[in-house]
Amino acid sequence: MKHSITRKITCIILILVASTVLLCWVLNTTLLESYYIKTKQDGLENTMGIIRQETEKGTMYGEEFEIELERICAERNITMMIIDSESRIMFFIGSDEESYRKQFWEILFAAQDVGTEVLGKGEGFQVGKYKDSRLHTKYLILVGSLVDGNLILMRTPLESIRESVTISNRFLAYVGLLGVALSAVISYFVTRKLTNPILQLAELSRRMTNLEFDAKFQSKGKSEIDYLGEHMNILSETLEQTISELKSANNELLIDIEKKNQIDEMRKEFLSNVSHELKTPLALIQGYAEGLQDCVNEDPESREFYCDVIIDEAGKMNRMVKQLLTLNQLEFGNETVSMERFDIVELILGVVHATEILREQRGITLTFEEYEPIYVWADEFKTEEVLTNFMSNAIHYADGEKRIEIVVHKMEKTVRISVFNTGPRIPEEDLEQIWTKFYKVDKARTREYGGSGIGLSIVKAIMDSFHRECGVDNHEDGVEFWFELDATNRM
Repeated sequence: MKHSITRKITCIILILVASTVLLCWVLNTTLLESYYIKTKQDGLENTMGIIRQETEKGTMYGEEFEIELERICAERNITMMIIDSESRIMFFIGSDEESYRKQFWEILFAAQDVGTEVLGKGEGFQVGKYKDSRLHTKYLILVGSLVDGNLILMRTPLESIRESVTISNRFLAYVGLLGVALSAVISYFVTRKLTNPILQLAELSRRMTNLEFDAKFQSKGKSEIDYLGEHMNILSETLEQTISELKSANNELLIDIEKKNQIDEMRKEFLSNVSHELKTPLALIQGYAEGLQDCVNEDPESREFYCDVIIDEAGKMNRMVKQLLTLNQLEFGNETVSMERFDIVELILGVVHATEILREQRGITLTFEEYEPIYVWADEFKTEEVLTNFMSNAIHYADGEKRIEIVVHKMEKTVRISVFNTGPRIPEEDLEQIWTKFYKVDKARTREYGGSGIGLSIVKAIMDSFHRECGVDNHEDGVEFWFELDATNRM
């Protein structure tokens, strides 16, 4: 990435490390020598203080203190000489005693040179820089007198400090470069480890924007990023659930809208069909009523004929309205279904006897075998309406041999009752539509016997209220309508 956090953090760490190394190098170059001289000066003054205390106690020249003083001088790289007023050496720590004594007197008699380079003064002593004229070597020296009148000279070399500073700076440069390189490598991997979870969260958020909720953040600890990842997982699950609920609600809304549109279409179709079905009988009633009013035919037979037509058409309208009310109650669940146990054979025989006159008028023969009582569970009144509707259709459409056959087939849990009539078959494309309100396969013939196309819709609604099946099958010589009823004992 162009603006990678790993790159930024690595650069920041490198700049900090490099700046720290550079600052150390500058401080080492400018202040180390001064700090070193000050440390050496403090060492000389501290040693001088110890010697003055021991001199005042009178233990200066004891064997025990001499050993301690030698240790101090060795640790601080100090050469020291104490002489009395007669130039006798009272105490010496170092090498080449005679050369050191000459230097002692040279320093004492060259006080003005020492004075020009005085670094500090104390009680009975002063500290300064001294350059050996013979060896051209610089020293830090302390010259003073003790309480017993003896003179003391201490020195420590300064020449090695410059070389030490140079070596120290060179070593610091090498170490600094190595440190910068190691910092670069370590910071890269460390920041990479820190930014990997952030990249994972970025990928997770990208997939969430695309409504992909399968990816989850894999937490590996309890850091702030892990907590953020866990909350992102919760957010992902919540969004998935919310979107699922919204989709479900939207789907239900679409279904409701579709149902509303269907209901609107059904309402329009219903009004159109009702208007169409009522238009003809109303026109006939109006026409014949106007004929009676205008006394078109004054003979009693004509008036009686006019009245019969009006009564017949009014009866058709009345039956259609009753059928519509029945269908409406069945479809909207307002009709009470009373489930009871009864003998279906007895019910069939009742319908057969009721339609006997109509069959004789049309010359139709009926076949119905004698059965033992067969008991079923259903609403007896509505079952009779179903069977009557099937019989009515069979009588009006029977042709050819003009034969009707009723069969009762008892199965394991149900009983199927079928009504077959010889005559024309129902076109295959109309088989699924005949249960629809106002649908008529042969409109002219339906109108002839006063059918409205509602009867089979009522049958379908009744069987749906029973939660049972009904149907129609074409045969070579006719049509068979059937329905099933529950034959099992149930609560």
